[in-house]
Amino acid sequence: MKLRARILAGERLIGTFVKTPDPHAVEILGLAGLDFIVVDQEHAPVGIGALDLMVMAARSVGLPVLIRATHGAAPALWPSLDLGAVGAMVPHVRDAAEAEAIAEAMKYARGKRGFSPSGRAGGYGTEPAEAYRARMDEQSVILAQIEDAGALDRLDEIAAVPEIDVLFVGPADLSLSLGCAMDAPELVSAIDRVIAAASAAGKATGLFVGTGAQVAHWAGKGITVFVCGSDQGLLLNAARGLMQVARAEN
Repeated sequence: MKLRARILAGERLIGTFVKTPDPHAVEILGLAGLDFIVVDQEHAPVGIGALDLMVMAARSVGLPVLIRATHGAAPALWPSLDLGAVGAMVPHVRDAAEAEAIAEAMKYARGKRGFSPSGRAGGYGTEPAEAYRARMDEQSVILAQIEDAGALDRLDEIAAVPEIDVLFVGPADLSLSLGCAMDAPELVSAIDRVIAAASAAGKATGLFVGTGAQVAHWAGKGITVFVCGSDQGLLLNAARGLMQVARAEN
């Protein structure tokens, strides 16, 4: 089952951000059994050439790749889909107009995305054009990041955009926008509002968490899509754990 179908079915899905522009890291994460990865082009030095190789590596191990885009304009979104990424997480989606613009950039049926089946996603031109367009629209995933206090009053209109699959909470930026700490009741209340709006619209809710230990709590509240830490954090924590164990006195 493709990633978007699994999201729509309400499966609990676990991924991580990938900030290291290297295909080997992606290949290893796929072998670890993650449901997906999000290549972070917003906060990491991942250019289009590196992304090309990372997507190729991911496809070798059956790992779906999303990108976290720098912004919601078309040039930041559609090239990754041509390379074979399955969708995009778009930061700071504040209202329906911004959500509509993302849909127009990513979905062929909207009539504004530039078309070419000649890339990896279209089998380098081997897939019939009409079938390719239909498949891409059916399978591509859009995650709208809710990271601004102002977006909380527009959740229903964002979720009402048909192509939006996930309302994804960025807790760090949202807490900054709310002027509260990451563990403040105000942030918890805001996340609850996102969950309620997504559920009412028949959409999934996503959340960034720092560790896997946080997943069960939020899953119990209805969140199904989790991005847990990053490749850098996983490597750092494993290396620290190694050194703690290796240097422990017997």
